Amino acid sequence: MPRETGEQDSTVKSKAAGPLYRQVAQSLLDDIVSGAQPVGSLLPTEDELCKRYEVSRHTVREALRVLRNDGLVESRQGAGTVVIPPKSSGSDIHQVMSINDLLAFASDARFEVDSITMIRVDGKLAERAGLNEGDEWLQVLGYRRARTGDEALCWTEYYINRDYAAVGRILQRHAGPVFPLIEDMFGLSIIEVQQQISATLVSGKLAGGLQVKPGSAALEVRRTYKTSSGSKAQVTINTHPAARFQHSMTMRRVRG
Repeated sequence: MPRETGEQDSTVKSKAAGPLYRQVAQSLLDDIVSGAQPVGSLLPTEDELCKRYEVSRHTVREALRVLRNDGLVESRQGAGTVVIPPKSSGSDIHQVMSINDLLAFASDARFEVDSITMIRVDGKLAERAGLNEGDEWLQVLGYRRARTGDEALCWTEYYINRDYAAVGRILQRHAGPVFPLIEDMFGLSIIEVQQQISATLVSGKLAGGLQVKPGSAALEVRRTYKTSSGSKAQVTINTHPAARFQHSMTMRRVRG
């Protein structure tokens, strides 16, 4: 982290970008996402953060304000700044899950790219993917297959924010999840993934590739990947034949 006037600290050198307080906020966010600062834990005091990042108290307070606005921490009188669980949206389909689980899922399969195209979102896709009609996004289509064997696990649609479309240049030779590439290439952190599962039917166009009958039952899983600023970096829609998809979730009571 740079000092107010000068040199850069090696702990955040690779991702440093933007105002100092944003850099501090990003470093603290990385600690929260990685589990180094789990829910319920106290962040270091303002004095400790000033020393750690070699910045002013004003910079630290602005960084903490960013985290509070994102709903990741809260300040408690006499206790300090506490990492809190994400607030519920009030929707029955909202849930909190580990982003590491998505990495594990994607690593167990290989993605075969069928096409990569810059598209303009039409009304139908805007509703289906939760995007704004008229915006341009990079569309990447293909089948996700098991590491061993040729059976298609699902049909996958990636929609990547045009700001990060350069990632498309390396997808033909990349088999794993896409969002870590976006993080590495652009110095971002994906802090939230919203998942929605809906019932659907396999279209005639996809039936052959999925080796099922047209009109058979399927599940459509939409995941929206958001950055710390709240912007959408990527939306993924997977169409799974019903017999090839199982969703398991563990819930724990959070005390406090």
